[in-house]
Amino acid sequence: MWYRFRVHTRTVLVSVLAIALFAWFLSHANLASVWAEVQGARVDLLVAGFVAVVLTYAIRARRWQYLLDPIGQTRFRTAFRATVIGFAALGVLPARAGDLLRPYLLARQEGLRLSATFATIVMERVLDLIAVLTLLALYVWGTADPATIPPALRRPIEISAGLAGVAAATLMGLMWLLATHPERIGRLVFAAARVLPHAMADRLASLARTFSEGFAVVRQPRSLLAALAWSFPLWVMIAAEAWLVTVAFGIAMPFTGTFLLQGLLVIGVAVPTPGAVGSYHEAYRIGVTTFFGAAGDPAVAAAIVTHAVSYVPVVLAGLVFMVQDGLSFSGLRAMAADSAARPLPGAEGPLPGIVGGRHQGGARHP
Repeated sequence: MWYRFRVHTRTVLVSVLAIALFAWFLSHANLASVWAEVQGARVDLLVAGFVAVVLTYAIRARRWQYLLDPIGQTRFRTAFRATVIGFAALGVLPARAGDLLRPYLLARQEGLRLSATFATIVMERVLDLIAVLTLLALYVWGTADPATIPPALRRPIEISAGLAGVAAATLMGLMWLLATHPERIGRLVFAAARVLPHAMADRLASLARTFSEGFAVVRQPRSLLAALAWSFPLWVMIAAEAWLVTVAFGIAMPFTGTFLLQGLLVIGVAVPTPGAVGSYHEAYRIGVTTFFGAAGDPAVAAAIVTHAVSYVPVVLAGLVFMVQDGLSFSGLRAMAADSAARPLPGAEGPLPGIVGGRHQGGARHP
C-alpha cells in the first residue's frame, strides 16, 4: 500500500513538473508563428531525421548484445524489441520506468539474471557519457567557432566536461572492481549488513554478487571495445537527427554543433518527466538560441518537432510490439513496479500484463 502511494505521488509530481516546464517553454513564443514555422519546415530533412532515429535503435540493440555476451547469448530480435518497448515506456511512463522494463523483458525472455542484465544498462549509461563527452570535446576544443560560445560560458562548459570525464573514468574503475571481485563484493556487503536479519543480509549479498557479474564485459576487452566503438556511431546518429530537424527549420547550425547541443539535451532528458516533456524542449531552445543565434519562434518549433521525431516513432513501434506480445501500458506499469520492488524476481509465474502467462512467439523464460 505504501509503495503504491509513493508511486502515485511521484507520478503526480513529475506530471505537474512536465506541465510546468512545457508551459514555461511555450511562454517564450508566439504560438501562431510557431505553427507557421512547423508548416514551412523541409519535409525531406524531417524524413531523413526519422531514418536516423530508426538506425539509433538498431545500433543500441547491437551494442547491448556485446555488453550481454559475458552473461549469456541473446538474439538481436529480442534485444531490439526489448529496446524499443523500453524506450517507448520512457516516452509515456514517468520516473524512467523504461530503464527497468528493458532488462526485465530481455532477462525473462532470454533466461538471464535480472540484476546482471540491469547492470548492463548502467554500463550503457557510462559508455553514453564517454561518447557524449568525447564528441563535446571534439567540438569545444576542435571545430567550434569561438564566436558561437560566449566567453562567460566557455570556461564553465570546459570545467563541467572535465568533471564529467573524471566521473566517467571513476565509474569505469568502479565497474572494473565490481566485475573482477564479485565474490569479495558480496562478502563485504554481507559483512556490512550484520545489523540486518540473516535472510535479508544474505539476499543483499547475493544481489551485490549478481549485479557485479553484469559488469563482466570489462573482463573481455574485445566485447568492451566493440560496445564502446558502437557508442560513437550511435551518438552521431542521434546528433544527425537533431541536426537534420534543426536545419529543416532554417537554423544555421554546423553538424558538429549538435555535439554541444547534445550535452544540454542529455541534461534535459535526465529530468524524470514522461518522455522528457518540457525539460528536453527547454534545453533545446536554450541551446540553439544561446549558441547558434536562432530566433525564439523557430527554436520553439524546431524543439517540438525534434522531440516528436525522437519519441513518436519509437512509441508507435513499441505499441506494435506490445500488441504482438500481448502487453499493455497497465502491464508495463505493473512490470516496472515489480522489477523495482523485486530486483531478483523468481522464474515462476506469468509476467504481469502478458496474455496467457507467456509472450506470444514462444519466448523463453528463466
